[in-house]
Amino acid sequence: MSQDAATGTPEEAPPTAVGTTGAQTGGGKTGSGQMTPMMAQYWSIKEENPATLLFFRMGDFYELFFDDAVQAAAALDIALTKRGKHLGEDVQMCGVPVHAAETYLERLIRHGFKVAICEQVEDPAEAKKRGPKSVVKRDVTRIVTPGTITEDTLLDSRRSNHLAALARAQDEIAVAWIEMSTGAFAVEPVSPAALAALLERVAPAELVLPEPLYDDDDLADALGPLRDVLSPEPAARFDSRSGERRLKELFGVAALDAFGQFGRAELAAMGGLVAYVELTQKGKLPRLGSPRRQSPGETMAIDAATRRNLEIMQALDGSRRASLLGVMDQHRHRRRRAPAGPAPFRAPDRSCWPLRGAMTPWHGLC
Repeated sequence: MSQDAATGTPEEAPPTAVGTTGAQTGGGKTGSGQMTPMMAQYWSIKEENPATLLFFRMGDFYELFFDDAVQAAAALDIALTKRGKHLGEDVQMCGVPVHAAETYLERLIRHGFKVAICEQVEDPAEAKKRGPKSVVKRDVTRIVTPGTITEDTLLDSRRSNHLAALARAQDEIAVAWIEMSTGAFAVEPVSPAALAALLERVAPAELVLPEPLYDDDDLADALGPLRDVLSPEPAARFDSRSGERRLKELFGVAALDAFGQFGRAELAAMGGLVAYVELTQKGKLPRLGSPRRQSPGETMAIDAATRRNLEIMQALDGSRRASLLGVMDQHRHRRRRAPAGPAPFRAPDRSCWPLRGAMTPWHGLC
């Protein structure tokens, strides 16, 4: 188990003394019992990020505690250790080295977890000035989710990694989506009947939506196949007027007319999407392109069964090599004679979104 080399203070060591007299309630709130300053800091940060695994930086390791440690150890197949006591029970712990964190993050994201990265945000020397029991200040600098990853090592170069948002306003529905690594940003109004086909086409790695829509019976069929990638958020983040203001501030404009004529549902979806990115990136937004409004009739609607039978992105045997895009990859490789291998087509691309009209340069972006 790791030692925190940053401070060398007793309170920055792994938790050997967590109080057993009401130090933590079942809901995770700090009580009046004995608790080391480091663990008090941990619980304060964990309470603010309850739906994530908390990577808590201690020197050269990210440590995980309690239920986070149990879940992470099982998903990563790493050792689960015990140290100290909490409410009479052993404190479960596991850790991953900082230098190899991306490898472990990739595996956790593939298992469907969200991970909050908690870093040391001050010089350990400053902490020592406050006294021998002081701990280094820490804060969450980023929340890594399936739709917000940007690292090349975590992305599949053969597929777009869309973060999407679904919203409803004034009996209208819209879906907005972005590709975090490229900044491509699009939105499309959609009817409930066409929602499943649109989501199949966008193929989001993560779909953010207001909590009321998560259990909406009218959308159950369309959302059913995506249950594992849904991220319900408070409905207030999908307010269309707040979304409009957020977009104006983001792009530094007084009006959105230059980008298109957006309905209230489209503004709600785009605003909710930007709010989620701000939340997970802790205000450090990636560079986003101007939002493009895509009309419902602009591309051919292909239902999920037809798309599978056409073997566009994946063959019926589950492989990519025998799919349309796989064959295109091989053809380009032969033409380029690239010894390092082909630069694969990213999907969905224009091959997966058949256009009804003239092609525009934008269609290669998503």
